[in-house]
Amino acid sequence: MLNFSIKDALDIVLVALLLYYIYKLMKESGTINIFYGVMAFIVVWALASEIFEMRLIGTILDKFMSIGLLILVILFQDQIKRFLVELGSHKRWRFLRNIFGHHKNEMENQRLQAYVMPIVYACMSMAKSKTGALIVIQQKMPLDAYVMTGDQIDAKINSRLIENIFFKNSPLHDGAMIVANGKIVAAGCILPVSHDSDIPRSLGLRHRSALGIAQATDALAIVVSEETGNISVAYRGEIFVKLTSAELENRLSQLE
Repeated sequence: MLNFSIKDALDIVLVALLLYYIYKLMKESGTINIFYGVMAFIVVWALASEIFEMRLIGTILDKFMSIGLLILVILFQDQIKRFLVELGSHKRWRFLRNIFGHHKNEMENQRLQAYVMPIVYACMSMAKSKTGALIVIQQKMPLDAYVMTGDQIDAKINSRLIENIFFKNSPLHDGAMIVANGKIVAAGCILPVSHDSDIPRSLGLRHRSALGIAQATDALAIVVSEETGNISVAYRGEIFVKLTSAELENRLSQLE
């Protein structure tokens, strides 16, 4: 006879909550395909080994399960790194940082306000003149590998400096500008290009590069279209187009 106790029910509820939390977090971080793949493999393994008792395929899958974690780490190291960064910096843990680092958060808010408005003003000005631009704002994950592909600047954020960098006759206007630690650290940088088939054809290479860096890291990328003057933002594996100045300011202000 099957014995089912309160402890078993609690165990099922906790596992369900854990899976839901991991699913939601991976969806936000753009690594949801890994979750689907792992869950599909576990279902196939359980059906073959436990329910239908297929010995041959069950043995093969058992061996694969023993080294599956190592294979996942090798194949999806960038995505796993991004997921762990999202886990450590997710907004659900913000109350702990408020308790143990209130003063630090105040300084962080002041730093955000110091660069949010110059970037917003620069983007609005470039949107009016239809000056193409690609600005990447570093979060928790370092962007050193992408900084090295461009020219290092290390300058304070200034709206006029941003506009000069992306001026059509500037040698740095074709690449991406990277902002980190409240400074412009580099310009003319090369970013990974997203090959997502869901991207509208009306969006160009800048948008694909913005989405590419947003899928590979936790950075936020701002795009000013040279053709339409529209402002777009790529973040957490998604791209949001035709933003107003207020919407852009709101998204930048919410960055951790």
